[in-house]
Amino acid sequence: MARKAPLKARKSPLPPVLSNPFVLALLAVAAVFAVAMGVATLTGGLSGGEAVKPAPVQQAAQQTVQPPPVPMTKAEPPAAPPRSAAQPEAEAPGQTAAEKPAQADSRPAATTVAMLPPPAPPSQPPQVQAPPGNAALWRKNALPAEVPQGRPMIAIVIDDMGLDRKRSTRMAGLRGPLTLSWLPYARDLQVQARAARANGHELMLHMPMEPSVMADPGPNALLVSLDRGEIVKRARAALDSFDGYVGVNNHMGSRFTADRAALAPVLAELHRRGLLWLDSRTTPNSAGIGLAREMKMPWVGRDIFLDNQETVAAVKAQLAKTEQVAKRQGYAVAIGHPHDATIDALASWLPEVQKRGFVLVPVSAVVRTHHAGG
Repeated sequence: MARKAPLKARKSPLPPVLSNPFVLALLAVAAVFAVAMGVATLTGGLSGGEAVKPAPVQQAAQQTVQPPPVPMTKAEPPAAPPRSAAQPEAEAPGQTAAEKPAQADSRPAATTVAMLPPPAPPSQPPQVQAPPGNAALWRKNALPAEVPQGRPMIAIVIDDMGLDRKRSTRMAGLRGPLTLSWLPYARDLQVQARAARANGHELMLHMPMEPSVMADPGPNALLVSLDRGEIVKRARAALDSFDGYVGVNNHMGSRFTADRAALAPVLAELHRRGLLWLDSRTTPNSAGIGLAREMKMPWVGRDIFLDNQETVAAVKAQLAKTEQVAKRQGYAVAIGHPHDATIDALASWLPEVQKRGFVLVPVSAVVRTHHAGG
C-alpha cells in the first residue's frame, strides 16, 4: 500500500488591509493609547479621586502624618472642612494622649499671668487726731497769761536747759515769765523742770536733731539716715523724758528739719499728743511750719536769735531788734541760751520791757493768740 505524504500547514493569506504598513502603524498607536487609558482608570480607582483633585496647601500644612488612605466610594459623605489654625487637632479613635508625639498639638502654649498684689497707694501726709480744744496737752500745761488788747507781745525762749546745771539754775531764777526748753538727756531732768515751773516759767522739750554742719546734737538725736520706725522710737523716748511741757522745738536740726519725709512723723506724734511746735528756724529750708499748717496743729516760728555773739552788748542789741519785730507784727519770739552774757543782759532788760509798753508772755500765749491750730 502506498504511504501517504504528510500534510503541510496551509498559510491563510492576510487581508490586504493588514498588510498595509500605514494601517499597522495606526493599530499600534491605538493599542498604546488603550493600555494608557486602562492604567489611568486603575490608578484613579485606587486613589478615590484624590490624585485628580490635589488638596489645598493650607489644609495639607495642618495635617499630621496619617495612616494610608482608605479607598472611598462616591456614596460616602464628603470630608469635613479643613480646621482653622486656632482649632486643636482631633484625637484619632483609639489613640491615647501618651501615644501622641510631643509636637503633635499645634495649639500655642498657654500664657501664664503672674498675679501681683495691687500697687501701694502713694504716700500721704500723716493724718492724726489731736485732742480738741482745752483737752489738748499744750493748753493744759500752758502758763496762765493775760494779754491786754493792743499791746505787742514778746516771748523769750531759752534753749539747752539742763546740761549746765549752774547756769540753768541761774536762768530759771530770773523774773519771768520765760519759756525754758530742756534737753531730754539732761540729768535730774524732772526735778530741774519742776523747779523752773514752780518759779513761774513755762516748759518745753528741746528735741535733738541732725545739723548740716559738723556738730554733735547729743545722744539719740533724730537723723535723716534712720528709718521711720527708729525716728519715731527716738522721738517718743525724748517726749517721755519728763512731763508738764507745752511743746517741742528743735535743738540744731538744720539738716533734719529740711527733710520733709523725716520730720513728718515727728510732728505727727506731737500733734497726736496735743503738743505745739516751735520751729527754731536753724535753716531757711525748714519744712516744719509747712507741715504744721497741713496738719492743722499749733505752731509758731522763731524771729530773733539773741546770743550768736556772747557779749552783753550784743545780746541787748538783739533784744532791741526783738522789740521792733513785736511792734511791727504784734508779737515776737526770741531764742537764747543759758550763757553768762545772756543771763546778765536779760536780768537788766526784763524789769524795764513792760514799762515800754510790751507784754512779756510764755510762748503758748503767742500760739493761742496768733497761731492756734489745735
